Amino acid sequence: MSDSHVNPAIASGSTESTSIAVWADRLNKTYRTGFWLNRKVESLKDCSIAVPAGETFGLLGPNGAGKTTLLKILLGLVQPTSGRATILGRSIGDQGVRQQVGYLPENPYFYDYLTGWEFLGLMAQLFEIPRSQRSQRILQLLEWVGLSVKSAKGKQMRQYSKGMLQRVGMAQALIGNPEVIFLDEPMSGLDPLGRYQMREIILALKAQGKTIFFNSHILNDVEAIAIAWRFWHRASCCVPERSMSCWEDRRATG
Repeated sequence: MSDSHVNPAIASGSTESTSIAVWADRLNKTYRTGFWLNRKVESLKDCSIAVPAGETFGLLGPNGAGKTTLLKILLGLVQPTSGRATILGRSIGDQGVRQQVGYLPENPYFYDYLTGWEFLGLMAQLFEIPRSQRSQRILQLLEWVGLSVKSAKGKQMRQYSKGMLQRVGMAQALIGNPEVIFLDEPMSGLDPLGRYQMREIILALKAQGKTIFFNSHILNDVEAIAIAWRFWHRASCCVPERSMSCWEDRRATG
């Protein structure tokens, strides 16, 4: 593959640069709207980021600011109008990279008439997990996300609560043991206990050295989880912040 598909810093051979997991350079996305498609709406403007491997990175901003658009571009679901991006040093369109990425959308849609167990089995099959290992992998994930085997096997997902669906969504994001995990508003709609449990899952992933990139519009969630974060306003990346002091205070007290 040509160097145009590789993060330029990584292509240069720098040892330090090889630790960059998510990289974007001047990403822009403009949509055309209106009956004649003659009105332009700027959803993303000159976004440049570099997230080191193993870091938990929070993108903070109000609803409608373009956070989800950025995630969809990084995941290869939406094409940028201009700019470049890489995941683990490879082009965002690289099929091999997608095997190393997990994604939990803000409002995931599942097959209503499948049980959680059946759905996770389907995801395991898509990730080509050997049949002999699938059940054990699903059991591990269900225990980790706090969903009982009885509920996973005995109920169709149309009968699940918001919290249960969020747990299934997190489990499917982790089914392939990804190196980079994208979470879009992972605590949206959860009750206080569910929010606490989701935070603990994310912190456990951080302890495993996973790279976590998540969106939120709630400052407390970002400060409690992220090592680094940026504020997002009107389609633009604003002042980057380091929240190490918040992290250290949390670790010291908790």
